This record gives sequence, C-alpha cells and structure tokens, in this order.
Amino acid sequence: MKISSVSFNNRRKGFLVKIKSNGFWFPYARLDAAPTSEDKVVRALVDAELGREGFTYMLESGREGTVHVEQVLEYNQDPAYMRDTLLYKLTLEAQNRVKKSSLSKREIIRRLGTSAT
Repeated sequence: MKISSVSFNNRRKGFLVKIKSNGFWFPYARLDAAPTSEDKVVRALVDAELGREGFTYMLESGREGTVHVEQVLEYNQDPAYMRDTLLYKLTLEAQNRVKKSSLSKREIIRRLGTSAT
C-alpha cells in the first residue's frame, strides 16, 4: 500500500497518514525516536526511497525516524491488513506441519480431497 500524504499534529501528539482515501491516526507514543515537549516534530514527509510505503519525520533536535505503512495499519487494526497477516501466518504453520508430518504430500492431498495445484 502506498501512502499518499502524511501530516503531524504536535497538540494531539500524532500523525495523520492518508492511504488511498482512508486516513489513519498513528500516535507519537509508538515511535522509536519519540518526540518530547521540548523536542517536537517539525517535518513529516512521505519517503520516496521506501517506495512511498513509509514516511520520515524530523524532530527539532535533528533526530529522524521512519515509520512503515505496516506499522500504521497494524496499530489501526485495518481489516484487510489483519486478514493478510493471518493468512500468511496460517500458511507458514501449514507448511511447517506438512514438513513435520510422516505422511507424504500426495497422501495429505488425497485426505483433504483436493488437487496438487
């Protein structure tokens, strides 16, 4: 997913990240280099080096940090992202169990009543 724009709000202590037509809130508390009341966010830009899949922010002190779009979607529990993540985890678990199984792949396919493709 590509980020179309990002804005920051030092009063509400967070970023508003626009992905497609949806706006997602991401709080400063979830940042690695978290701003303080003396060291506020002064700039936030969509990062082209990340393929517009993340944004970079800069603090008054000159420290920088980067946030990936997956962090924003995970925080907001976006249904599509959560579905894809769950499907990926289930796929890995199924692959591990097939490896550990004493049954051949053909036998597993036969018992599931499906085809190999």
